Amino acid sequence: MRITLLPVLTAVLVMSPLGVQHIQGQGFATDITAEEVQAVADAIGNQIDLQIKVSEISQGNVAVGVLQRGPTEKSGGPPTGLIHRDVSEVYYILSGGGTLVTGGTVTAGPDLPGTIDAVRVLVGPTFRASVEGGRSREITEGDVVIIPAGVFHAWSEIPDLVTYLSIRSDPNGVLPAGYVNPVIGGPSGN
Repeated sequence: MRITLLPVLTAVLVMSPLGVQHIQGQGFATDITAEEVQAVADAIGNQIDLQIKVSEISQGNVAVGVLQRGPTEKSGGPPTGLIHRDVSEVYYILSGGGTLVTGGTVTAGPDLPGTIDAVRVLVGPTFRASVEGGRSREITEGDVVIIPAGVFHAWSEIPDLVTYLSIRSDPNGVLPAGYVNPVIGGPSGN
């Protein structure tokens, strides 16, 4: 997997408030090396989403996760997916691709429990939903997609495998600032 950082850095800058002030006690930048991305991607196993790091910024947090989804087939029914209440995401497709659906007329389903890692560490308060309509398109390696908080998103079909970074803008600070994945040296049990 080869990572081109320009689209990733551009996405972070687009989503981050640019101010001259810095966080009290934090006068440095958070680095995520290609080796760290690869180590977390290699550790993903049967999971679909692992946060790499969460960093406090001038207003809230920014998190970076690596996601991997395996093959799916079109169900014939309306797509089902997620809506994150507070966290916006920028997907940068590292490899593979599929059909992504965003927006549309949503039928809300249940909230994900607030005690699970998906909510606590990855994406904050989230609920399942199905959608009619929406924008469906093919997404492939190198593509970047910006998904604002409150927008439905789902993969309706993945022919093989898709691996992507998700840069998560968290203006309300619902994700744990300072989180580092245990695979790259963070404490276990975060």
